[in-house]
Amino acid sequence: MLKLIIASNNQHKIGEIKKILKDFPLQIMSLKEADIKVEVEETGTTFLENAALKAEAIKELAPGCMVLSDDSGLSVDALKGEPGVYSARYSGEHGNDELNRKVLLQNLKDVPKEDRTAHFTCAMVLILPDNSSIRVEGKAYGVIGFEEKGSNGFGYDSLFYVPEYELTFAEMEEELKNRISHRANALQLLKKELEGRGLRAL
Repeated sequence: MLKLIIASNNQHKIGEIKKILKDFPLQIMSLKEADIKVEVEETGTTFLENAALKAEAIKELAPGCMVLSDDSGLSVDALKGEPGVYSARYSGEHGNDELNRKVLLQNLKDVPKEDRTAHFTCAMVLILPDNSSIRVEGKAYGVIGFEEKGSNGFGYDSLFYVPEYELTFAEMEEELKNRISHRANALQLLKKELEGRGLRAL
């Protein structure tokens, strides 16, 4: 069975990816499960550049494996695309979701509802055993709320309201979010690419 290493230690992200790819004949592992300890500096100016940097760095440490990396974040139209590639460190402190949300709300405090449109982007790079790669990008569109709602999810999920479902990502059941999220959309594109190369779900 092929080994697939997810180039991440984010347990929420790893869980989503494992669930969506569970039907493929792959042994899916996190960096921790693969016993790889490395921090890759995200110096790219786009989500896709950052995803490629991470995938290529991990591939060098695991030459016989497939490596999947993603870089994702939130872009708010009224803030000219911020926080964008800086989503995880928008507050200046990497990985502090609560503080990042507070900074976002503060920066949008005078912006009316109709101008709070936003989208999540998830860029994925999968490096195959022969060192060829698949690159895909998925998006999810919504509106930034005025207060946090919901206790599921992570990151900006409690502020990201999807009008079609009248719920934030953090209010959604896992099954629904894993069907419509930016990461789900990217993974669906990835699955089609894999199937086109002969790797099919069981």
